[in-house]
Amino acid sequence: MTSQVLTLGETMGLLTGGRIGSLSHVSEAHVGIGGAETNVAVSLSRLGVPVTWIGRVGDDSLGKRVVREIRGEGVDVRARVDPEAPTGLMLKEITGLGTSRVYYYRAGSAGSRLAAADVPAELVESAGLVHLTGITPLLSDSAREACLSVARRARAAGVRVSVDVNYRSALASADVASEVLGELVAEADLVFGSPEELACVVPGGAADGSSAIDELARALDSAGAREIVVKRGADGASAYIGGAAVHAAGHRVDVVDTVGAGDAFVAGYLSGDVQGWSVEEKLARANACGAVMCTAPGDWEVAPTPAELEAFLGADGDPVQR
Repeated sequence: MTSQVLTLGETMGLLTGGRIGSLSHVSEAHVGIGGAETNVAVSLSRLGVPVTWIGRVGDDSLGKRVVREIRGEGVDVRARVDPEAPTGLMLKEITGLGTSRVYYYRAGSAGSRLAAADVPAELVESAGLVHLTGITPLLSDSAREACLSVARRARAAGVRVSVDVNYRSALASADVASEVLGELVAEADLVFGSPEELACVVPGGAADGSSAIDELARALDSAGAREIVVKRGADGASAYIGGAAVHAAGHRVDVVDTVGAGDAFVAGYLSGDVQGWSVEEKLARANACGAVMCTAPGDWEVAPTPAELEAFLGADGDPVQR
């Protein structure tokens, strides 16, 4: 079956401290994997959306784990094994209830060497939607070109392009990110981000996100993006389309781990988008997916199914507000 959604980027091995405390003292850790694009892919698969992930892994144990775990979640995996570079690594230490600190070891990794040639012919053109993040193009020049190539191929073929800004200051300064991510956002039909992230990619936007969000949305709309979704965590989310705004309330939950919540939110929204749902319906599902992800540890492990979302909303169903 042709995948409705195509995504690409780096997925890394993940070591998480077994208890609260600095990794300089914690004696046990859990082994897993994580990456923004595959977090979205797994969440989409759980929601019944056919999805393909493209990436690179090293010829090592972590690379084998990445491929096995993602494929085991029903995702169509197109991973090139790079014998000349290792699979990237994340270390996560639990700093408190609902808080954590992440360290990345990805310089020169296999995933950072992603290139336009890694994307098979016709795969982009046959997709229903292509999803990219602002993380991958900041990894290397070849990864940047791969993202732009895929976005432009999709646009030329009439395939919708989704971009989650997902700015990581550890990868590039705000000035560099503004140029690189602004270039990618300009190719997008659908853009996700926090107010601060959206400000980063708008020429003249305030780095602290203090610019009025409606001004940012209008600027992005004039740059070619037709649907701008603003993520506000527990405070909900908004979508700006053609000058109109739709607002949706968030959910209050006992937060255990916020990592992966933004990716689950995006997957929830995209799952409705590829099925032709209304903006109100897409925002409601996105908020619910993000909230559920905060209730247990892990980057993607508790991504909900439709039945689990129904159970969650049955107990806590905040109405969509316009």
